Amino acid sequence: MRDFDKRFPTEAKCLDFLAKLRWKDGFFCSKCGETRYWKLDKGLRKCAACSFENSVTVGTIFQDSHLSLKTWFYAIWLVTSQKTGISALGLKGGLGLGSYHTAWLLLQKIRRTMVIAERSKLSRDVEVDETFIGGFAKTKRGRDADGKRLVVIAAEVHGKKIGRIRMKHIQNASARTLLSFIQSEVEPRAIVRTDGWLGYANVGKHGFVHEATSAKSMGIDEVMPRIHLVSSLLKRWFLGTFQGKCDAKYLGHYLNEYVFRFNRRTSNTRGLLFYRVLENALITKPITSRAIKLN
Repeated sequence: MRDFDKRFPTEAKCLDFLAKLRWKDGFFCSKCGETRYWKLDKGLRKCAACSFENSVTVGTIFQDSHLSLKTWFYAIWLVTSQKTGISALGLKGGLGLGSYHTAWLLLQKIRRTMVIAERSKLSRDVEVDETFIGGFAKTKRGRDADGKRLVVIAAEVHGKKIGRIRMKHIQNASARTLLSFIQSEVEPRAIVRTDGWLGYANVGKHGFVHEATSAKSMGIDEVMPRIHLVSSLLKRWFLGTFQGKCDAKYLGHYLNEYVFRFNRRTSNTRGLLFYRVLENALITKPITSRAIKLN
């Protein structure tokens, strides 16, 4: 907290930092494209050509928030500085907020900055498999039931190590669902390693090199060793951070947070994660509390 306050002691300092980040390649008016401006208070820049006042927060996740920018910054710092993440209750206490609901909504918005559409696909050699998280009852492969959620995972093979990963909550393990996930997350012509599940049978017909291994000939852990490890770590993370709860409505955003953390696990400084989330926040469209509850 002391280091944070030293770097961002006031709202003005937060606004200035955000402005430098948003217009790091040079200012241009969002209305007319002019590059000349006058700097005003509260993060505003007045266009020298059309006089339009450009706000550093308009069109970003910070737009129309009743929370101060410093509160946002500190929330992002708390989320990114802890390897295991933080719950809404923990964020409420850390920020001194009076409402659990406010902390929960803030976390939901921050999670939406942890994935961008332009991210590159997994490449070269990739394992793909599904796993269940949550619940304790036995469930048929391919369906959410009894509190269990079906999640498909893809992990890059880097020798014996794990490269980047992707995850998605799916309703079933049908061929259409699994192929759609692979096509959206894996580069064409990559090697796609799966088990012998029929849902993967046609992967090789859609531009991928498909290698299937039956679990009957090997142990399950041996067939997909990287997926097995990622799955175990994911379940441990859910248990520790969310006490095992995985509401299907918000599960996709929880998975995005885990992927964001996992793919940056070797980062030497947590400050880089803070910086990355702020960058993403500037290109993440504003979302209302109502929209979060409905989606």
